Amino acid sequence: MSAAHLLRHSRKLRSLHNALDCERSGLVRYFSTASGSFPTKGNGAEKRIGGARFPQRKQPGKELETSKLSLGLNGSYTCRRSPNNFIPNTITGLNGSLSCGQIASARSFSSSADLPPHQEIGMPSLSPTMTEGNIARWLKKEGDKVSPGEVLCEVETDKATVEMECMEEGYLAKIIHGDGSKEIKVGEIIAVTVEEEGDIKKFKDYKPSTLAAPVAPSELKAQSELTEPKVEEREPSKASEPKAPRTEEPSRSGDRIFSSPLARKLAEDNNVPLSNVKGTGPDGRILKADIEDYLAKGCRKEALAAPGLSYTDVPNAQIRKVTANRLLSSKQTIPHYYLTVDTRVDNLIKLRGELNPLQESSGGKKISINDLVIKAAALALRKVPQCNSSWMNDFIRQYHNVNINVAVQTEHGLFVPVIRDADKKGLGMIAEEVKQLAQRARDNSLKPDDYEGGTFTISNLGGPFGIKQFCAIINPPQSAILAIGSAERRVIPGSANGQYEFGSFMSATMSCDHRVIDGAIGAEFLKAFKGYIENPTSMLL
Repeated sequence: MSAAHLLRHSRKLRSLHNALDCERSGLVRYFSTASGSFPTKGNGAEKRIGGARFPQRKQPGKELETSKLSLGLNGSYTCRRSPNNFIPNTITGLNGSLSCGQIASARSFSSSADLPPHQEIGMPSLSPTMTEGNIARWLKKEGDKVSPGEVLCEVETDKATVEMECMEEGYLAKIIHGDGSKEIKVGEIIAVTVEEEGDIKKFKDYKPSTLAAPVAPSELKAQSELTEPKVEEREPSKASEPKAPRTEEPSRSGDRIFSSPLARKLAEDNNVPLSNVKGTGPDGRILKADIEDYLAKGCRKEALAAPGLSYTDVPNAQIRKVTANRLLSSKQTIPHYYLTVDTRVDNLIKLRGELNPLQESSGGKKISINDLVIKAAALALRKVPQCNSSWMNDFIRQYHNVNINVAVQTEHGLFVPVIRDADKKGLGMIAEEVKQLAQRARDNSLKPDDYEGGTFTISNLGGPFGIKQFCAIINPPQSAILAIGSAERRVIPGSANGQYEFGSFMSATMSCDHRVIDGAIGAEFLKAFKGYIENPTSMLL
């Protein structure tokens, strides 16, 4: 049977002609080795990179390579492309053109207005764990001229407040999300810039377009008929019977509760147990709307407070939410065990007293006990590298760099800035970096480079708060954290019988991931750490 005969007698194949004949306006799509696709349409051209769109400029002198593609349906297609990744790929044939791309195409600008070239600025991903951010404040206002390197706004990420810089010269035409905007998804448009000052007024009522044009219900129905078999709807059982006064449980498979990812996140953020929510999705799946309805009815745990109690609900900052989730995950998924050792710090205090006058005379920062602890821990990690590792499921990753995170408590939350290559730095440099990073943490101005890449963490509640001893929670993906307590004077036996002397002792407790660090390895680390603390001059060798 010929192809022409098939086309005449097959409804599905006959509709293929219409599918290939659509979009005669010459829709083409760009490929890039980076993320995203680059759609253009007509003369009002734009290109989109990640969360931003940029004006498209032609690249003269680029010759297109042409090749033929035979589909076996009444003709062939010609594929044209350029060696440059930023030249469009098109496939032409039959009565129209067919574009090729990696993801669904995006509509250019607006279908109701002829807008000039512009750049849509998306919410950037400023840390590996960032999925959404808040706009702390805009440093530029609509109509201002912007240049590369200038700060546009301050973005509150899951770890810190980071300045967002402008990448191209132009004018800030529209701010989509103003000061204080919360929970903006990564890639969501937050502002628009233009090249010409006269184009600013054209974006007064501008609203960003979606990534893809909405599909008409008729088109969606036609597609489903071609791709999916019809499934008869099941009538709800006993629909006419009155509901019994009982609480229906959500859909379960064993002990599992089925819910959508958005519903789980919303429930987690609002402390809503999924077992208390009735799902309205397919087979009783809990949807985002179910959680919202539950919250709207005042069914949160906070609403269950006893009558007569006076309280204030304090909203959680983004860093508080992320810290809570990470620490909860750490305690639930990492097998913690704890090792404690008491170290005598008399020699450490004496060495500090001798070094600080030298530091002051040279204009350096004073060396604290915590700085000496960081140096001792770094050298102990170099001696026992098994503790400077991470669990990676299929293997254990042992780091060659000793990067120490130092826990800093601020009014904005808990920060852990990092001292890189602490084992190779002198005490003066460690003291300088610790004080600078601690101040940035209090000012909420840490950058990602200031807290990412740590391999071991130290938390000290002894010096600032006088806590004798405590057990810290491991900071994933690290495998250990060292908790430092306060120094206290004790009476200890002297060198001769019947004689006694006083000594200052500091408690150090190490929380270990038993998947990575066996008990003997953890003890070996604390032995090395204690040796450096009690004989601090060995750290100078």
